[in-house]
Amino acid sequence: MIRHASLAKFLRSGGAERVRGPAAVILAEDMVEIDTTLRHHLACGFRQILLCAPAEAAAADDVGPGVIRIDHAAPQDGGLPAIVNALLPRLPAQTWLYAGHNAEYLFYPFCETRRVAEMLAFHAEERRRAMLAYVVDLYPADLAAHPDGVCLDTAQFDRMGYFATERAGPDGAPKDRQLDFHGGLRWRFEEHVPADRRRIDRIALFRARPGLRMREDFTFDDEEMNTYACPWHNSLTCAVVSFRAAKALMANPASREAIDRFTWPGSETFAWSSRQLMQAGLMEPGQWF
Repeated sequence: MIRHASLAKFLRSGGAERVRGPAAVILAEDMVEIDTTLRHHLACGFRQILLCAPAEAAAADDVGPGVIRIDHAAPQDGGLPAIVNALLPRLPAQTWLYAGHNAEYLFYPFCETRRVAEMLAFHAEERRRAMLAYVVDLYPADLAAHPDGVCLDTAQFDRMGYFATERAGPDGAPKDRQLDFHGGLRWRFEEHVPADRRRIDRIALFRARPGLRMREDFTFDDEEMNTYACPWHNSLTCAVVSFRAAKALMANPASREAIDRFTWPGSETFAWSSRQLMQAGLMEPGQWF
């Protein structure tokens, strides 16, 4: 595994210009499930993974040569949008990039049998330069047994309780083919979540080009890239199943004291299946079958 002492040194070395896509950038905010995150995305077929992680974080030897390690003291060195914006001017133009955190796992339609490059090639033929993801919160079935909010073996998700609201533009009018999506733990425990962190939509897959910038809310300054579908038919969407909200709620003293369980009548055991996510309406296959 190649290792760089900082993101700045990686960029100065010309490493970003040598990235071959589809690639993934993973920001490790802590030490939780780093190895499983890397293995999952390597199995999806990403050619390279840029792991931005604290210097003391360890990664298993078997994650493969496709991982480039970059020491990054999150959050002091900036969050995921800051990393993406540093990479975008340097990556080869049109490189597909996924951006996510540790303990987050990308799912796309039929990912069990189709590589991510195959899916993105189809998406590009549909004249799409980005893909909307719904962040689906995962949480353990027994919070007392897993007080950090993470357990892959008993992971649950909310099968119901999702909704969308219009996204207003600067003039107050609704933006074309853009909505704000809500649900999951951020909705059920919204009193513990800042208002600007409650949305569950994210542009998780996108094509790099100079001049493009990711905003703090994981949208881009190119408004067409923030749309959920093209003008003429439904487009592919994906899902990022994530323990991030559960971890945050359990790390915060106020919410940790107030919450004794995450499960509710709308909980369902997650089978780690793209079909399950499509059946729940949390992923759209579009015209790709």
